[in-house]
Amino acid sequence: MSKLDGIVKPKTKRSKRFLESRAPKLIEDVKSTMIMKGGNTSQTVTTALKDIYSLKKPNAVLYKKKNITRPFEDSTSLEFFSKKTDCSLFLFGSHNKKRPNNFIFGRLFDFHVLDMFELGIEKFISLSEFKISKFPEGTKPMLIFAGDDFDTDNVYKRLKSLLIDFFRGPTVSAVRLAGLEHVLHFTALEGKIYLRSYRCLLKKSGCRTPRIELEEIGPSFDFVMRRTHLASDDLYKLAHKQPKALKPKKKKNISHDTFGTTFGRVHMQKQDLSKLQTRKMKGLRKRKGEVVDEGHEGQEPKVAKVES
Repeated sequence: MSKLDGIVKPKTKRSKRFLESRAPKLIEDVKSTMIMKGGNTSQTVTTALKDIYSLKKPNAVLYKKKNITRPFEDSTSLEFFSKKTDCSLFLFGSHNKKRPNNFIFGRLFDFHVLDMFELGIEKFISLSEFKISKFPEGTKPMLIFAGDDFDTDNVYKRLKSLLIDFFRGPTVSAVRLAGLEHVLHFTALEGKIYLRSYRCLLKKSGCRTPRIELEEIGPSFDFVMRRTHLASDDLYKLAHKQPKALKPKKKKNISHDTFGTTFGRVHMQKQDLSKLQTRKMKGLRKRKGEVVDEGHEGQEPKVAKVES
């Protein structure tokens, strides 16, 4: 590939296909995640990163080598790896005396860091400790958020948005009932975030709708909030901007109520009710004696003369 006036021009068909895959699209591909560990890590962090990677497969890249970097101080290395692997989400694990068992969840916009949240692991139970059957790889999870902080606090609102981006998986048009196997439950309570993973079991209920039971399959995390890096409101709004081609066109004279019912307004010309076809009934028929000549309307009826 040759670079001329800031424009990269492909020389081979392979490089042309590569540039077309990286070019902006109206409907973007599934967001990929890069999972990496810092210069110092503990066994807890290493195992936790592998478990998160197993939840994210196949839309994730796991770096096995250590990366000596500090995302909150310098994020250039993260942006470099993001551009190299075309990943817009990242998870960075590290461990030190000041911040033990540390996770940093983040996302990027235009290959620049947008949001970062530093969460400390207080309690962790790995996937291998749950001796039960797991869900298939690539299963799209159902996300549940509990806690008032996710709706009231601005920081937790951004964290909820990031977690949805991180775990939601591919966008699909329809899902079959048997495919709803995995549930991720997030709870915000007293400054801590609890992550639990469940498998959805469909049991017989005696009717068409099955009875649902949840079985914990791991991993299980107890997080505590540490540091945050939030994008400005203008940059956050720009990152959520949609192209005009994807915006739904507004339809005139159509409205919706709170229950989702569609109401339409139809404009018609004024109707002549005298020509309206009604149901014919015997009781509404005109009798012969009641027929009045149209030319003599308004005149008094003649009285017959009686001779005496």
